[in-house]
Amino acid sequence: MTVFEAVKESLLEVVPETDPAAVVPGRTLRELGCTSIDRAEVVTLAMERLGVVVPISEFQDVNDLDAIVALLAEHR
Repeated sequence: MTVFEAVKESLLEVVPETDPAAVVPGRTLRELGCTSIDRAEVVTLAMERLGVVVPISEFQDVNDLDAIVALLAEHR
């Protein structure tokens, strides 16, 4: 599983009404219907799927899919 796939699956689990075709690089979580609470859940689920631990504080200024994927990939 790629990091992007883990993030996408996590997002679709947390916000199931999101159109899977809309989950593409460059999109922000807000554009995809995520609240700040949803965002935290997406990140946590993706970390679990990938078996990585990243301090949540590192995600403070990370809002788009590309940045989330890049940060998780750094810790993989």
